[in-house]
Amino acid sequence: MQRKPTSEEIIAATGKTVSDIIAPNLRVLFCGINPSVYSAAVGHHFARPGNRFWRSLHNAGFTNRLLSPFEDRDLLQFGYGLTNIVDRATARADQLAPEELIQGQQQLSAKVQQYQPRFLAILGISAYRTAFYRPKAVMGKQDESLHSAIVWVLPNPSGLNAHYQLADLKRVYRELLVAIET
Repeated sequence: MQRKPTSEEIIAATGKTVSDIIAPNLRVLFCGINPSVYSAAVGHHFARPGNRFWRSLHNAGFTNRLLSPFEDRDLLQFGYGLTNIVDRATARADQLAPEELIQGQQQLSAKVQQYQPRFLAILGISAYRTAFYRPKAVMGKQDESLHSAIVWVLPNPSGLNAHYQLADLKRVYRELLVAIET
């Protein structure tokens, strides 16, 4: 779907999933918290207008042009993939129970073990703290790896995350890119 979904389609997408974009030996597996109902309605990651993921990737230098959510599969050609901690779509990430995040981390761990990305970038510090039992975690590179993947925490790119503006997102996403290229 490359059109704006109707309100009914968005409501009907509650609880649905968005397919992972994943392959073996990726440079980075980007991991959102869970899909928005908007993303589930259109079937593409980070599709909600106002989400700054695609712009952050481009501004930081991960992609040579600004991709649209409808081009999310094109990330594979750059060596990047997309998944989520929790598969089910909600209107807001705070609608997830801590138990869902913990269970989602176990499923994510199995994906990382199977596909062996070099880096795992979790997009959301609060979700990471809960899912990985790391209440004092900070942004950036984490002390532990997950099945040999270097774990890196980035801010959630949602437009609702007022703590990080586009310039801030560019800077912290760029830090990950620099680490990958060294």
